[in-house]
Amino acid sequence: MNPPDPSQPPPDLRPVGGVREERTRPAVSVPVSGGDRLSAVRAGMAADGIDALVLRPSPDFRFLGGRGDGFLVVTMDGAAETADPRPYLPPGVRRVGVDPEMRVRELFGLAVDAELVPAGQVLAPLRLRKEPYEVAMVERAALAAESVLACAPELSWFGATERAMATRLRVLALEAGCEEVLSVRVTAGPGTAAPGSAPSDRVINPGDALLVSLSARWDGYCAEVARVFAVAEPPEDYDAVYSVVVAARHAGMAAARPGVPAAAVAAAVAQAVDDSGYGRFAAPGAGRGVGLGADEGPRLRADDDTPLEAGMVLCLEPAIYVPDLFGARVADIVACTESGPRPLTTAPSSLPVLER
Repeated sequence: MNPPDPSQPPPDLRPVGGVREERTRPAVSVPVSGGDRLSAVRAGMAADGIDALVLRPSPDFRFLGGRGDGFLVVTMDGAAETADPRPYLPPGVRRVGVDPEMRVRELFGLAVDAELVPAGQVLAPLRLRKEPYEVAMVERAALAAESVLACAPELSWFGATERAMATRLRVLALEAGCEEVLSVRVTAGPGTAAPGSAPSDRVINPGDALLVSLSARWDGYCAEVARVFAVAEPPEDYDAVYSVVVAARHAGMAAARPGVPAAAVAAAVAQAVDDSGYGRFAAPGAGRGVGLGADEGPRLRADDDTPLEAGMVLCLEPAIYVPDLFGARVADIVACTESGPRPLTTAPSSLPVLER
């Protein structure tokens, strides 16, 4: 049997009078796909006392087969994609799970006398593990992003601005087949020491440290890849910092096995950085899950004890930020399989130097 097309609705959702309705199927354990997802969702709704879910276009919406720009309503008796969710809410509804991306006017527009709770408490656990075809789509996004960053040595960086190079990388990602570029970050020099800094009009000069990251979507699925470069020649000690980040990545990768808590992966990364003496400069956490969303569970941090399972896909992103000097961050995608971690992308073992 061919895997379901992620751009199509689950097979048990069919058009009826302009609204899609469903035929029930028996519940199965996750990972789930198609109509099986609705059975698993309803089991979660029952456990949480939720009478209906109302989703707008978002990762949760796409997870259940939403295709348009309206709402997807799921109840214990049916499912429908519609422009107006109100007629599909059951009489006497008491608790409604709503999409976290719903706008305030959309929430008020429900006009329902019920408790509104995040739909993610039902859907997030089901989205942790991916079907093989979903892992393949994340891999396509990751490889596309990695191929763009691999072109960095061929581009002209000297004298260009961060903003101009970010625009160039965005175009290359779209040319590589990505359906959407979610974010591009290019920071150079001391700006690399500021986590999450946006591209500016700063000119990139020889001797700069350079951080570049690209987050893209392929056929609905997301991945981020981040790389570190030196421009012409590395700043003092930058080679050593990069080596520590790569070692932390290897430590986290080795720990990412089924049955291991997410916190243990974060601890392995933190230990590798601590052993180098750069522990006080380490970024908190070591990454997160990716899939239909660019930032989803599990969280690779000390307070997340979620056991890793085969089918989870992680963005492993150790980083060191030395204030006023430089930062180094690599982000690679790894799939957790029954036999252990499978890297979908791999940062270079030595610091790449850009010669132009």
